Amino acid sequence: MDKRTKHGDAFTELVLAVFHLNGLLLEAGDQITQPVGLSSARWQVLGVAEHGAIPVAHVARVMGLSRQSVQQTADGLERDGFIEYHANPHHRRAKLMVLTNKGREALAYVKQRQADWANRIGRRHTLEDLRDAVAMLREISESLEQDE
Repeated sequence: MDKRTKHGDAFTELVLAVFHLNGLLLEAGDQITQPVGLSSARWQVLGVAEHGAIPVAHVARVMGLSRQSVQQTADGLERDGFIEYHANPHHRRAKLMVLTNKGREALAYVKQRQADWANRIGRRHTLEDLRDAVAMLREISESLEQDE
């Protein structure tokens, strides 16, 4: 018999709320990034690549995604001129992703729009509530990582 405890029920409610929130965040991200030809997924990959030449596999690890899905996104970014692939001196097949001027300009635009959006949404909540929510989500992330 599959019977959840009160803790299990509360955690399940949280999971469902996070799934709903994730959908809303992706939709908002798509609206923020659309004017420069990006999507939430492309923005996330560019954001990691912004910190220097990086292989796709490393981006995937940082983002907690499969290498294949990040590779598809990166290939699209390359086709559209947001990144270039450079040779990797440490690995013959794992090329490095490097932002182009177009990629840097797109990120600058998105960062400004995201800041405006974050400020607008953030003002609707207390700093204490926002910080408590972040702390709780981090604790749950740690629990999930330990459960693996």
